[in-house]
Amino acid sequence: MNRFAIALLAGVAGVSVMSSAFAADLIISEPAPAVGYVTPAGGNWDGVFVGAFAGYGWGTLTTEDGYLGDVAGTEYDATGWQVGVAAGVNFTVSEAIVAGLVADIAWSDLGGDFVGGDLESNTDWQGSLRGRIGFDGGAFLPYVTGGLAFANNTLTDNAGVFEDTQTHIGWTLGAGVEFAVADNVSLDLQYRYSDFGSKTYDLAAPTDYSLTSHAVTAGVNFRF
Repeated sequence: MNRFAIALLAGVAGVSVMSSAFAADLIISEPAPAVGYVTPAGGNWDGVFVGAFAGYGWGTLTTEDGYLGDVAGTEYDATGWQVGVAAGVNFTVSEAIVAGLVADIAWSDLGGDFVGGDLESNTDWQGSLRGRIGFDGGAFLPYVTGGLAFANNTLTDNAGVFEDTQTHIGWTLGAGVEFAVADNVSLDLQYRYSDFGSKTYDLAAPTDYSLTSHAVTAGVNFRF
């Protein structure tokens, strides 16, 4: 082999070595994540949910015309429990804001005896159809809620043995917070004020009564 061939082979080998070294210099390893670092994330509240709840309520029945000797504007205090079910859907509208729709129906025993026992009121069921908007705090979701409310109430005039049942329709407004306790399971604590509006009851004489309530409930929701 002549000197020219030897020199050519030596040059090729040198270029190959230099190219390998240069390529190695271009490989940059990404640093490993720091130990204990957790990427911030939301609570994944999106999706359909169903749940059940129970609570205590108190409210006011107000006569607007006067009845059984009472003047117009007389208020009667009512108390009782409620147990119900709810269903709804949540969806994220921004990085930290979750909106939703929810419907609920509850069996209740909100009422009392008034005017010395001559008048009896009992709300045996009530419900709502509401919107809500909350802050995604990860494991917790504080929110405000409001919408349509309705209640089925029976008035009984024990003195004259008259009875009438009416379904009130009004509005409700409240606030609450959900706490995630497991995958797709959360606890829901809520307060709501409801104004069910006024209805005319046909007792001894047609009489208008309005109905309002406050309720504090605790429940559990399952997301899908």
